[in-house]
Amino acid sequence: MQPSEFRFSYPLRVRWSEADLQGIVFNGHYLNYADVGVTEYYRELNAANPGRDDLSGNEFFAVKTLLEYRAPAMFDDLLDIRLRVSRLGNSSMAFSVGIFRHETLLVEGEIVYVRADQQTRRPLPIPAGFKEAIRQFEQVAPSEA
Repeated sequence: MQPSEFRFSYPLRVRWSEADLQGIVFNGHYLNYADVGVTEYYRELNAANPGRDDLSGNEFFAVKTLLEYRAPAMFDDLLDIRLRVSRLGNSSMAFSVGIFRHETLLVEGEIVYVRADQQTRRPLPIPAGFKEAIRQFEQVAPSEA
């Protein structure tokens, strides 16, 4: 996994409260970093599609997270949180996550979301317009997403 594999990037500096006494980031914080990245991904997706209000991801619920740790982040490191939508299904989508320090991969993973009704949590199809906005944002041909 290389930083160049991702269109989206968000910088995040490791805060003191996220590290132990040796300055190493506690592993539970990496999922929070990925979540911040997803939020900022949607913010940038919306900025790339002015006038649309259906690209917030508010109807998506996380159903699976997987993180693989390669190297530790340290207090005050400037991290590069990188994400891309790696799969768009009928009602689900997957983000590939890479957390880097410079060019060094620290953590890689995947977060799978399902679009669902807010009340019943039953899956709903992802609208075609949402999928197209993702494809354009990712600069991926429809047959590849």
